[in-house]
Amino acid sequence: MKKNLILFLLFVFVAEFSAQQDSIYIQAKLSSDYKTLIVSQDIVYHNKNQTDVNEVKLLNWIAAYKNKGTALSERKLEDRDRELYFSNKNELGKLESLDIRCDDFSIKSAIDLTKENIYFSLNKPLQSGESINLHLEYTLKLPSISFTGYGISTNQVALKYFFLVPDSFEKGERKDRFYNDIEETANYNTHWKIQLELPNAEYAESNLPEILPNYFEGILKTDPEIFISKTKFQKINVPLDGANIPVVFGYNVNAEILENLEFYAPLHLKFINDRTGSLPQKIFISEKFRNKEEFVGIKSLKFWKFNFELFTESEQVDLDYFSILSQKVMEETFAVNKNENHWMTNGLQSYLEIQYLKKFYSESKLLGKLPETKLLGIKPLKLFHASDLNLSDRYGLSYQYMMTQNLDQKIGENFKDLSNFNSNAISGFETGSLFNFVAEKMGELNFETFLKNFLVENKDALLSSEEFLNQLSTKSNGSSNFFEEYISEKQRVNFKTKSFEREDGKLLVRIKKNTNLAVPFQLKTFSENGEVQSYWYDTPSKKTDEYYEVPDKNAYKIEVNEGNSFPESSLRDNYLYTKGIFSNMKKIKFKLLKDIPNPEYNEIYLNPRLAFNAYDRILLGLNFKNKSLFDQNFEYSLTPYYSTGTQEIAGSGSVVYKIRPSESFFRSLNFGVAGSFFHYDFDLAYQKYSAFASIDWAKNPRSAINRSFSLSYNHFEKDLSARAILNNEYDKYNLFNVNFGYSDNKLIHEKYFSTSYQLMEDFNKISAEAFYRWEFAKNKKMSFRLFAGYFLENNTRNSEFDFGISRVSNYSFSYNLVGQSATSGILSQQFILADAGFKSFIDTTANQFITSVNVNSHVWKLFDVYADVGFYKNKSVPSKFIYDTGVKVKIIPDFIEFFLPVYSTLGFEPSFKDYFSRVRFSLVLNFSSLVNTLRRGYY
Repeated sequence: MKKNLILFLLFVFVAEFSAQQDSIYIQAKLSSDYKTLIVSQDIVYHNKNQTDVNEVKLLNWIAAYKNKGTALSERKLEDRDRELYFSNKNELGKLESLDIRCDDFSIKSAIDLTKENIYFSLNKPLQSGESINLHLEYTLKLPSISFTGYGISTNQVALKYFFLVPDSFEKGERKDRFYNDIEETANYNTHWKIQLELPNAEYAESNLPEILPNYFEGILKTDPEIFISKTKFQKINVPLDGANIPVVFGYNVNAEILENLEFYAPLHLKFINDRTGSLPQKIFISEKFRNKEEFVGIKSLKFWKFNFELFTESEQVDLDYFSILSQKVMEETFAVNKNENHWMTNGLQSYLEIQYLKKFYSESKLLGKLPETKLLGIKPLKLFHASDLNLSDRYGLSYQYMMTQNLDQKIGENFKDLSNFNSNAISGFETGSLFNFVAEKMGELNFETFLKNFLVENKDALLSSEEFLNQLSTKSNGSSNFFEEYISEKQRVNFKTKSFEREDGKLLVRIKKNTNLAVPFQLKTFSENGEVQSYWYDTPSKKTDEYYEVPDKNAYKIEVNEGNSFPESSLRDNYLYTKGIFSNMKKIKFKLLKDIPNPEYNEIYLNPRLAFNAYDRILLGLNFKNKSLFDQNFEYSLTPYYSTGTQEIAGSGSVVYKIRPSESFFRSLNFGVAGSFFHYDFDLAYQKYSAFASIDWAKNPRSAINRSFSLSYNHFEKDLSARAILNNEYDKYNLFNVNFGYSDNKLIHEKYFSTSYQLMEDFNKISAEAFYRWEFAKNKKMSFRLFAGYFLENNTRNSEFDFGISRVSNYSFSYNLVGQSATSGILSQQFILADAGFKSFIDTTANQFITSVNVNSHVWKLFDVYADVGFYKNKSVPSKFIYDTGVKVKIIPDFIEFFLPVYSTLGFEPSFKDYFSRVRFSLVLNFSSLVNTLRRGYY
């Protein structure tokens, strides 16, 4: 008791000496089963607000693990992670008890232990600049480590965000914060003392310096991490400027990696320190942090028994741990409000990576050594533009990929609202590219001098983005003035090289800028002998279309913002050739497979195609299209086929134009035309011509919700057999469709809704479909589908346009039926989930109205059970009730499945002699479903 009193008095003295710096002293006892942590904690909390406060707020973020209804659980579901949602009660975490005492204050309000934000009122105001001493006694039930990487496992305890701490970012007003597992800082610039009492001979490590065994103390810009293990932690001591910086690993590191790190880690930390001016006293790397911050895209590719190495083991260690260490240094050394100013530290970390690649990997390719792989004596990957790209191009390509889908977000978006891909592509890669762009404009040495001075001067303060941008603007002579406005909105900045003229040994290059931002640009000229000249220009705060003068110097190519140096909305208009037949235009290049687009060329992709139906038999085709791995605004596709069944040419084609504004109520507005020619019966062909338009509403990139609306006009012409002519079937008809679709493809509760109106010369009808799928246990689902259709008018000559019950009439040729006109045999047993969706062969249609409900539930492994019920009515006939039940066998889920009917309106079907002809199958040629099933394992 006396020892604890002395320690506490010393703690208070240190806290008072460090004015306005919060101090936290923790004594924590871990239970022998690792499930419970008993904590005795003292806090010196300063009121850093400009006004007095009447209550104190503590973050109780372990409450995020209390059940499946928390903000953490919802975010995990958004990330397609079910672990917390389907957890057992004994895996959850919570604050089990809490006792708070305050010196010179008393607590007026009751405390709810289940809340992530604990507020308690004081009996008198805590004045601005004054402090309060809090003593806490509480017990934590620790959650499973499987949810977030923090918690307990059989052999390890990982503690972070579990201790009760004041909210360092509180502004005086009551504003709740919730734990979302985004590694945001809860408490920064605090003096910590943590003393552990462990049940056995466990080892403990932390990002805090270790003073004595199981005793850690120091000042942190971020939150403390404590890791406890039954095995000793590996570490290396990195020499730098006459001192050693310990780097400790919270996971097993093999001898080869440790040996490589003995060489690379000093190089990494010196490189980082030279540009930031600061390093933490100690670096602790958890397994979670390593997995999250590894350098993506350099691992060897493993396929079956083959292993394709992109980079050597030592290069992988070099790049992985530079990324890990640079991010760790930024987080541990510089305090920032991550939710609001994430782009500062993330962007600077990406900038450090770009500089590291420039210095040590300037010749390295994006695909590493993979393009050198030989197959039958040739190097097939050399045919891809991706093989020519440098490793540093990864930053611009990531942004381009998101931008072309219009799923990018503004840099200044709150970090918790960024999609997982945007947290890298936007917060890190795009911002890092902008820092690199400004650094090249002002001189990299000047930028790094500014950066180092700013970070050193603000080492002990919360980094201010406003002050950072103001100082950068001054040091860059205004070249970075566009930054503040740039990060506040989604951008579509574009520089277009429109034309050039030669005049008296000079090139007059006409360049159009589409933004009011004062963004500078770089202009380069390339001569045929390899000489490159570079010129920088500032631009005014308005859109411009001006001529810029550069020396000719026998230039054959002009380029604005070479490669991916600036995150433009389009790189395809950055080039001009000055000589030859392609002067002022692009060259055409044919390619065999999809590739990362080369903006210097108009690329046409040639893809062999193989298809099948019962009438054309095997279809051998070649697809011509301009769509690369990145979406484009204008896309075309043409696929001629040779039909082995008819010895004729068949095929399809389409042209689509997409409008995708950066900020609008819609994400994409699409217009297009299409046509196709195939056979729908033996020696009978059809032609289909369509004009269509659709709109996809803007969506939250973290959301699974999509909404769309479409219009289409379709003209059909069919060859008719003699019998069809006798039956007065349609050889020509026109269909007008209006459709609305809504989907919410999230985990657990998956929902779809669509409605359509269809008009033809002899009928018009409406229909609606609602679908709900519930994952009631992990990987076990039940689905409900409701369909309703009604003819507003029906004067058709036959049943071709009726609502289907067991079969669909593919009069719009939009379903993938192998045997379009088959009425018997195996091809007639193909099932398409459309219209009423009955699996039993109820051999009729509905020409007035129909409504049905389809239910499907998982039972065991590959077996489901299903049931369908419905009413339908035909003209001049009373409505009828129908039903069926059966078993679904998922051979390959969502690819090939069989339906075995059991009992229906027809009776007990297994007793029928022709039972096997009543078995249905679904075939969806979706190879991504096949790959996903093989990847994650069956059932």
